[in-house]
Amino acid sequence: MESSRRGEVDPFIVMDVMEEARRLEASGRSIIHMEVGQPGTAAPKGALKALARAMETGPLGYTVALGLPELRAGIAALYRRWYGVELNPDRVVVTAGSSSAFLLSFTALFDAGDRVGLGEPGYPSYRQILRALSLVPVGLPAAPENRLQPVPDDLAGVDLQGLIVASPGNPSGTMLTRAALAALMDHAAGRGIRFISDEIYHGLHYGDRATSALEIGDEVHVINSFSKYFSMTGWRIGWMVVPEDHIRKVERLAQNMFICPPHASQIAALHALDCIDELEANRAVYAENRRLMLEGLPKAGFTKIAPPDGAFYIYADVSDLTDDSLAFAREILNEAGVAVTPGVDFDPVRGRRMLRFSYARATADIAEGLARLASFMAARG
Repeated sequence: MESSRRGEVDPFIVMDVMEEARRLEASGRSIIHMEVGQPGTAAPKGALKALARAMETGPLGYTVALGLPELRAGIAALYRRWYGVELNPDRVVVTAGSSSAFLLSFTALFDAGDRVGLGEPGYPSYRQILRALSLVPVGLPAAPENRLQPVPDDLAGVDLQGLIVASPGNPSGTMLTRAALAALMDHAAGRGIRFISDEIYHGLHYGDRATSALEIGDEVHVINSFSKYFSMTGWRIGWMVVPEDHIRKVERLAQNMFICPPHASQIAALHALDCIDELEANRAVYAENRRLMLEGLPKAGFTKIAPPDGAFYIYADVSDLTDDSLAFAREILNEAGVAVTPGVDFDPVRGRRMLRFSYARATADIAEGLARLASFMAARG
């Protein structure tokens, strides 16, 4: 049977690494997971209890396409609490994870053949989703001196109809300052470039908090998720905020593409918004893990790293050790029993000399993983 060219996307390598780690575990190996950006904590207890009550009271069926009104209002209240932004809840679109939000945003904003800029290194699925929608991803190599975040000069002379940025970034964990984000948004607005802000790691910061694009302007699509700060990866629940004149267009797309987000996940997400103490305790764990990583990775031999501002990743330059990060990651997995992600997932060119380490799991796992890495590197010489 013939297939489409749109389906010819690259694999999401971190998922391949995760599958290889699973096979090794199934064979009896002990594997420390530093590959996937998945919190080691469960969904907040208050969210689970609320869902259990809801499941006892009746069946959970379809909701309206844009999500439960009370959840949309709760998300709007979050913007008031976190950023001091007064947000009309009608602008909030609840989605089946941030992945469906990207589909909705890219489809609502762009036509086939449009060129969308993305900073490199960056989240690999941006590139593949754009390709699957017959859009053209345009990599913008971000400089180390700009902490691997794009700046307006990177866009100069580049034909673009759209731009997506992430702060904190994946894989770097670095953040755009308010001034840097405003400069990108102003540049995009001046050229008619549609702007998307990926904010799924907001809430996970270790100094100053991240700035939301909505603090700067409303002509933007903002995408967020309950996966990271709220520890709800497998629940597949996220949201987006769109300009008021985009609401109906996105609603029509959501009705036809997804019908609605999962009802059960929406109930859990609504109550997760109130579980502040538990969520902040999780963030304290990541802060300790970050401290251990910044101390332990250089001791193990991974010396070229920049301290992340947020998220739960460290992106390491391993050019003194390899020019094939995919093979190096495979060697680390098989020899040390530690799963890490090769940088080619995030940057097709420079990523051959980079690795991403995630510190999202339990602190004991991070300590064990660092010990294994140190032993592996010592034996490697």
